[in-house]
Amino acid sequence: MTAKIFSILEKIGHFTLLNLAKLGEIVIFMGNAVRHCFTPPFYPRLILRQFLQIGFYSLPVVGLTAIFSGAVLALQSYSGFSRFNAESTIATVVVLSITRELGPVLAGLMVAGRVGASMAAEIGTMKVTEQLDALRTLSTNPFKYLVAPRVIAGVLMLPLLVLIADIIGVMGGYLVSVHALGFSPGPYIANTFKFLETIDVVSGLTKSAFFGFVISIMGCYFGYNSKGGAEGVGIATTNAVVAASIVILLLNYIITGIFFG
Repeated sequence: MTAKIFSILEKIGHFTLLNLAKLGEIVIFMGNAVRHCFTPPFYPRLILRQFLQIGFYSLPVVGLTAIFSGAVLALQSYSGFSRFNAESTIATVVVLSITRELGPVLAGLMVAGRVGASMAAEIGTMKVTEQLDALRTLSTNPFKYLVAPRVIAGVLMLPLLVLIADIIGVMGGYLVSVHALGFSPGPYIANTFKFLETIDVVSGLTKSAFFGFVISIMGCYFGYNSKGGAEGVGIATTNAVVAASIVILLLNYIITGIFFG
């Protein structure tokens, strides 16, 4: 009996130490990435390329997610609030839900699935094919050349994506409310902006900046540390998306507590 207890404790301790070591590696990687973002040399063309990859090419999936989220939110709100004769609050619920939570979180998760996986796969392929070693041979720091441009682009472009998602999501709620539920356009727009405050938008944009940082760090970290050929790259890609999604949800709660707790 005592041997079984010690065996279980040993497994728990091994699991805990393994995950703490992994967390320490991620923190060190994060520190190096941030340091290289602020020290020369810089690669403007690579940063601009990542702006396009992360921002422009993510617009379709983020826009579609936002407009259908706003539309469904309006429908569900009407279904619930009509029982209490509170239909006039639907516009406020839609705009606050989109700007505070749904816009940044859904955009972050969509970008994590699209961009985070792409980063991990690209850098992971370079790692297993020894292209990172070739960069070092050419006196090019992989952090400068690969990681820093992605981190900078992620932090700067995700808030812009979320701002666009907020507008599209509110528009989706407006279209459903006016054309499907029979609301008057004027009063609906007035109620949309009546209770909307600057902090509602700022909190969402702040979240999105952190989400962009997390997505780029996780994608680069798991790609940079991948091993084992094609299978290892696939595992790194999966881990990058899962880890980024979990951290996004955790950060969302923490930042919401800071702003509105």
